[in-house]
Amino acid sequence: MPLETGRNSGFDTTDGYRIARQDYELGEVDLEPDEAAAVALASRLWDTPGLAGAAHGAVLKLRAAGVEVDEAGAGPVQPRVRAAEPAFGPLLAAVQTGRVVSFPHRRGGPTGEVTERTVEPWGVVSARGRWYLVGHDRDRDDVRSFRLSRIAGPVTAVSPAGTVSVPPGVDLLAVIDGAVGPPPVIGTAHLWVAAGRAHGLRRLGRMLRPLRRADREGDELEIELRSLGTVARWIAGYGPDVTVLHPPELAYAVRRGWAAVAAAHASSPDLEADPVDDRIRV
Repeated sequence: MPLETGRNSGFDTTDGYRIARQDYELGEVDLEPDEAAAVALASRLWDTPGLAGAAHGAVLKLRAAGVEVDEAGAGPVQPRVRAAEPAFGPLLAAVQTGRVVSFPHRRGGPTGEVTERTVEPWGVVSARGRWYLVGHDRDRDDVRSFRLSRIAGPVTAVSPAGTVSVPPGVDLLAVIDGAVGPPPVIGTAHLWVAAGRAHGLRRLGRMLRPLRRADREGDELEIELRSLGTVARWIAGYGPDVTVLHPPELAYAVRRGWAAVAAAHASSPDLEADPVDDRIRV
């Protein structure tokens, strides 16, 4: 902010200092009604004390500029992003100051191996109801994401401020999607689903036409195929209420799963999977 020296009037006897408003003041803020509603929604997003204070302060500044923001209004959407993980605050501070951090991280579930990681933090983002740190993992020399709930100890800053620089154009959510997002679609599967059954599959798919099979009423359903093994396990759990019509490799995977279950529960299994029929013959 540039300082000016001078006198306000000819009656002043000494020079003074002042900051001209036009040198630092923001331009006029003019939000459309839907934009103001989005700001109000964002201000209600944070329910942790530190972030709630920052959001409230931003709303006050907008109101001071003449923008009407209904911060307390009740709308059809009431978002909440909870940041209860102890690592949230230190990581957010490290991102803002550009400092390298070190922390113990647990791989997999509660009994997973804990290793010390040194990371150049680029951002803390929320995806699929969880918080993640995205940055450059110095130990792996690669871009990685870390779920905050798996950080198993204190976060320690190990570099001066300004050490970390975020690459231009980096998409933090894209990094998360690449690490924890669903696999790509590799095809489609056509299933026969008995009437009134397999509602979970019905929600995932698209009903093509009513189809009667083996004296049972049902529907032909089309679903996206991302992982052959995962979809086969879903279908196998529905037993005779779901039949694979296409592709044949999915039908074989379902039969193989049934055979494994039958063998695990039989003392002397003698199973043969029929390559044509989608049932197991004992």
